[in-house]
Amino acid sequence: MVRRTPKAPRQELPRLEPAQRLEVGCREVALGFAEGQARAEALRCLDCKDPACVDACPLHIDIRSFIRSLLDGDYGAAFRTITETNPFPDICGRVCQHELYCEKACLLGKKLEPVAIGSLERFVAERRPVESPAARRNGGPKVAMVGSGPASLIAARDLAGLGYHVTVFEALHDFGGVLRYGIPPFRLPREVIDEEVRRLRGSGVEFVSDFIVGRTCSLDDLFEEGYAAVFVATGAGLPYLMNIPGEMLIGVYTANEFLTRVNLMEAWRPQAATPVHLGQRAVIVGGGNAAMDAARWARRLGCETTILFRRGRTELRARLEEIDHAEEEGARFEFLAAPVRLLGNDQGVVTGMECLRMRLGEPDESGRPSPVPIEGSEYRIPVDVVVAAIGQAPNPTLQRATPSILTRKGKIVVDENGETSVPHVFAGGDVVRGGSTVILAMRDGRAAAQAIHRALSGGESA
Repeated sequence: MVRRTPKAPRQELPRLEPAQRLEVGCREVALGFAEGQARAEALRCLDCKDPACVDACPLHIDIRSFIRSLLDGDYGAAFRTITETNPFPDICGRVCQHELYCEKACLLGKKLEPVAIGSLERFVAERRPVESPAARRNGGPKVAMVGSGPASLIAARDLAGLGYHVTVFEALHDFGGVLRYGIPPFRLPREVIDEEVRRLRGSGVEFVSDFIVGRTCSLDDLFEEGYAAVFVATGAGLPYLMNIPGEMLIGVYTANEFLTRVNLMEAWRPQAATPVHLGQRAVIVGGGNAAMDAARWARRLGCETTILFRRGRTELRARLEEIDHAEEEGARFEFLAAPVRLLGNDQGVVTGMECLRMRLGEPDESGRPSPVPIEGSEYRIPVDVVVAAIGQAPNPTLQRATPSILTRKGKIVVDENGETSVPHVFAGGDVVRGGSTVILAMRDGRAAAQAIHRALSGGESA
């Protein structure tokens, strides 16, 4: 019988030293558990009779069972258990916000540090058994995925497994959606995304890049070409602006543009077709994961970097580990401050930022203390580049081209089955939720695949 050690300290995920991160640029920072560490961490699991972590996981991975298999040394069984419900553990083990879901519900975490479920998931994924190529079963009805992010990838996988002919249409030149353009390679290596796309191709899924549904063709065109159903998962690619004077100066970016250029177009390479030149001083405005990603990139590009946030440290919405990594890499935080004006030179290039000190007031609709300006507290700082990472909304291209799709504040409205106001057009992920998490997008994609199958098979369950 395995002797559990719940009171043992939580294992710390090995990671590159900060100086190495800035030197090598794109190497992954979090290195993953060694075998001994994974076993020590798995032994902390209480093996609960009714594991709350399973219910808390949006995909309901049987966490208790995969940890049992890990402790038995049967990594193949652990992998099969995870992939019964989550086909992408290599991705989720790295970028899922486990602290909001399974680890938050971990019983051990009520008194001690929760089990590092995400790191164990990654450990198992990295020991994936050798797989035989999947049989191509794509002779069924045609289904289109609009967008190639996490919601579409899981929906495509599930529907291809049921025999549907699935085509994924992507507006950009490469696949993965927010996984590729929004998340830096030092958090999610590109070969991980590439491998999942390769496996999907092997199962019969077709991928088409540089294709904008709503511009290249309409939804009606897809149906005329024989598609029986469409799943819209175009994400949240429309950035919020700061709406302050000087925002259109050269050197001012939104996080969407900045991260897309460096993550997708590799603008960090000096020989890139569209390199970014940041100068010496960067200010990142915001407190979420996109702000941390932008700040960490700015440090890798040689900038002195400040993260300006209008609330306090406890109100940051970024993952704790990303905040820690940003600080380790030299980013500086300036709390309780907000930009009110950007200043530029005669060439229209940003050179300075005027800020206002804030204090915390009563909670607002987000539940966090609202930032209240302090009169007369203006001050200025010199800047060479500004990145506004203050949120995003769904890209409206398809919605504008399809007035019959019901929307609310830019988000597509769906019913309990994930179906839009247009029959056989389903939607999920950030285009429905607004900015959310990878794992919730995957849950939406799975639910949509099940609903599409029911609709196209006369109500038969998958």
